[in-house]
Amino acid sequence: MGLYRDEGIVLRTIRLGEADRIVTMVTPLHGKVRAVAKGVRKTKSRFGGRLEPTSHVSLLMYEGRELDIVTQAEALEVHRILREDLDRLSAAVRLLEAVDQVAQERQPARPLYQMLLGALRALAARNAPLLVPGFYLKVLSLEGFHPRLDACASCDGPGPLTGFDIGMGGALCRACGRGSPVSPAALEAVGRILNGDLAGALNDPAGPVTHEVERLATRALEHHLERRLRSAHVLDRA
Repeated sequence: MGLYRDEGIVLRTIRLGEADRIVTMVTPLHGKVRAVAKGVRKTKSRFGGRLEPTSHVSLLMYEGRELDIVTQAEALEVHRILREDLDRLSAAVRLLEAVDQVAQERQPARPLYQMLLGALRALAARNAPLLVPGFYLKVLSLEGFHPRLDACASCDGPGPLTGFDIGMGGALCRACGRGSPVSPAALEAVGRILNGDLAGALNDPAGPVTHEVERLATRALEHHLERRLRSAHVLDRA
């Protein structure tokens, strides 16, 4: 136990007492970290607005038994545009929640951290329709799930592939008749994302295919997590 340095991206915050907050961050060296930022809600707080969700910060922290203590936080990237644009903010919250659920406390998470940092930077530049679902699919790939898209995941048949079932391992043919219906165009987009052409997929315009990929990616990640992503269903309850 003692002082340590790391970088972090703030995932969420919770009020603690009159002036403090519990800040949950993902870091490259220490994975998910929960730490107390003392006095952060005071007007003259030395942390200012540096410990807000989406902020990328350099940290000096003291390791505690359950909660660490933030002793210093310097802003590296504030991503102000993500907080000022409602559509970007909604997308950012979905990215943060996914990482919050996947990251493990005290376990190094450099690839996941770098993926989130890159996604937030891309979102700040442009709110592409496939950015969030593409991130979900990349997270699943990082977690070891690689859906089969070239043949039926159930019978190995060549198709045509008309369904998708995460529990079965990917795309399914008509004969196997399981899973959610999926179009060839959506499967092609998923394949591009997972096979190294995410940048190209981010240029796809919004439309039926991007909405289909979004639903597929959300359901796949929720199946992996065994829980619903609250931020992904905000509009469903509106």
